[in-house]
Amino acid sequence: MKKSLIISALLFFIILPFKSFSQQEVYIRITEGMPSIPLALPQFIAKDQSPETASAAKILHEVVAADVKYSRVFNPLPASYYSYIRPLNPNNIFYKDWESIGAKLLVVGEVSTDEGGEFLFESKVYDVKTEKFIFGRRYQSEKSLLRLAAHKLSDELMKILGESPIFTSKIVFISNRDGNDELYMMDYDGYNQTRLTFNQITDYMPAWSADGTKIAYTSYREETAGLYILDISAGERTVVQLEGTNFGAAFSPDGKKLSFCSAIEKGNSEIYVSDSSGKNIKRVTFNKAADTAPNWSPNSREIAFTSDRLGSPQIFIMDAEGSNVRRVSFGGNYFDGPDWAPTGDRIVYVSRVALVFDLYVINLRTNQAIKLTEGYARNESPTWSPDGRHIIFSSNRTGTIQLYSVDYDGANLKRLTSDGENKLPDWSK
Repeated sequence: MKKSLIISALLFFIILPFKSFSQQEVYIRITEGMPSIPLALPQFIAKDQSPETASAAKILHEVVAADVKYSRVFNPLPASYYSYIRPLNPNNIFYKDWESIGAKLLVVGEVSTDEGGEFLFESKVYDVKTEKFIFGRRYQSEKSLLRLAAHKLSDELMKILGESPIFTSKIVFISNRDGNDELYMMDYDGYNQTRLTFNQITDYMPAWSADGTKIAYTSYREETAGLYILDISAGERTVVQLEGTNFGAAFSPDGKKLSFCSAIEKGNSEIYVSDSSGKNIKRVTFNKAADTAPNWSPNSREIAFTSDRLGSPQIFIMDAEGSNVRRVSFGGNYFDGPDWAPTGDRIVYVSRVALVFDLYVINLRTNQAIKLTEGYARNESPTWSPDGRHIIFSSNRTGTIQLYSVDYDGANLKRLTSDGENKLPDWSK
């Protein structure tokens, strides 16, 4: 675990702004169905003539541009629009120029290199319509952490609009690229894929804690499917349950509870809830059916889960202590893997129709479901982004099991992994 600790410490190093500009209280709430905000993002300026600074400015711009495009909150204007206005002068913003090409927000970036060889990234954001400066940030970074600096700026853009930041979030998943199934972690966009566990046994079904510091997962290190909690920064592993078969862990969003499945009693899978530390375990389902895949509601008061108590596996919801059970999936002959959207109004799940496994999203307010994936493949293990606009899942659509990203409405499908086979993702919240 020593190597895991070193890698984790490097990846979770936070680039802190060493100086912040004054920031106005500007908040705009974006909801689905509203048009995205036109955003001007001209190339970031290299303040010296070195090739290294120019390369850093290019990397930073490319990452921010990809982030804002992915967000569906912003609509980055085509670069060709900038040819119709005078060149950008960071010290004298001509707002009418940017308004003339339809921009609502303007993001300006400048990059320089300090005496120690690190990069200084200065960014400023303007409201074009009101001709006001909104906020500025400065980040000092070595080359290997430029992408993180760019993601942090993109998160700041989300925050000023009252949105959940997603660009510095992480995906934990299982990969066999190094010989056997172990825990890996990557950025939301598939970059910086890093191994977290180093052993010769199978690890399975990881789940993030609410604060993003721990991962609950199943491991066969004691020749049984035991449940463990890994503290990423400390590299320490805590045993939750070793008796029976234990799997499907999920931390509650309020950080207080941990749910999981266990076949400790009579070999039947039931759902249990403990403290977030894994202590004070309590059984919450009691029947002869298999109850699996628990997942918490955003307010931590309810749990969605899969049960075959009516014959075939279906999606149910119950109160956190196990009462008030009700069915929410209908039709089809197989449902599994529910994940509750952070917005609280939708659940994504897997349904098998005619031997094809696809992802569906059910609106809990209208009971209407939409299909997200198509094709003769196994599309499974969906997990929501922190803002509820995107889903990462596994699929064997190309022959091997890989991770993909798709928007809440089925748009913008993107492959994220390629080495080995990759599955069972969980998006940090």
